Amino acid sequence: MTGLTSRLGLTAGIATVFVAALAGVGSFLPAAADAADAAHPTVVELFESQGCSSCPPANANVNAIADRPDILALNFGVTYWDQLGWKDTFAQPAFTARQWDYARAGGRGQVFTPQIIIDGHDSLVGDNAQELASVIRASRRGASGPAIARGAGGVTLAAGTTSAPATVWLVRYDPRVQLVPIRAGENGGRTLPHRNVVRSLEAIGTWTGRAQSYRISQAPRADLREAILVQQGKGGRILAAQRL
Repeated sequence: MTGLTSRLGLTAGIATVFVAALAGVGSFLPAAADAADAAHPTVVELFESQGCSSCPPANANVNAIADRPDILALNFGVTYWDQLGWKDTFAQPAFTARQWDYARAGGRGQVFTPQIIIDGHDSLVGDNAQELASVIRASRRGASGPAIARGAGGVTLAAGTTSAPATVWLVRYDPRVQLVPIRAGENGGRTLPHRNVVRSLEAIGTWTGRAQSYRISQAPRADLREAILVQQGKGGRILAAQRL
């Protein structure tokens, strides 16, 4: 399994990018003119583990685009590295299950880290910044999905068209840079920066194409940000996304 095999021989350019991310340098991925916009952000989901030595370059690439308004970058910690010397401090079984949903939907018989999923359908390792930029440009979703509006106590999805019932997800994530000292395992002795770490993922209902409202519980922490994803099934394309 790719996730259990160290990726050796990182190029000097990737190493430089990672150091820059640690120092808080701004994004090295230019916003393309044909990219999504803040009202219809491209969803970039990173599945990674603090115990995976292959993950820091992909993590750095996602960190670098986390401030772009046309991108919703989400960092999901997975659990299947936890038994190999270091237990990921952010990983949850639900996030591992989400990656498996993508694997099954894409006809893949295994999961691996790092893996980036763009708008629910394009998959790549994510350690190459220019490849990531290219896939983001090509995957732009446009404004075809249902409009999402925040209201008192919840959100409303506008009427639209869908080929099958879609899952409405509430994502809560921490936007801050979090420096995590790794004390064992493949990354032992390193301090790794994390951004937009997902802390909870909740299916709050389904959308069938008609206008519908959904209640949202109060966030457990004031420092978490929220977003809504509208997704075909559980591992299908993202139809719409919006920060709340």
